[in-house]
Amino acid sequence: MINEMLGGSLIGISAALLWLGIGRISGVSGMVSSSFTLHMPRYHWVIWFLIGIIIANPVYRFSGGQVNIQMNDNILILLCAGLLVGAGAYIGNGCTSGHSICGVGRLSGRSIVSTIVFIVTGMITVAITG
Repeated sequence: MINEMLGGSLIGISAALLWLGIGRISGVSGMVSSSFTLHMPRYHWVIWFLIGIIIANPVYRFSGGQVNIQMNDNILILLCAGLLVGAGAYIGNGCTSGHSICGVGRLSGRSIVSTIVFIVTGMITVAITG
């Protein structure tokens, strides 16, 4: 419980610092899509943010933390899931981090509706597959 609270607090603090520091929303799908335009110096922060996301889990494990994740090892299912998530982020003009963390905090109506859809869809998926 403490780890979840600490993790959530760090996510919120990093999103707030990014918004207050350079006026950018910490939506990961937007960062990944903007990483293709890295010839512009103002987007170099994206690389460092994405590197931080990638190395956070190994650093946490190295420092003694335990992560209990169960993942499907079927490559076809993982590929389809990734494509569906990417398509949904594109169609929805953002992902869960952009809408749920940053958009709801800014009281964006579109983000509030998106977050409700994310939660309901997740609940339905768990009910069907769980």
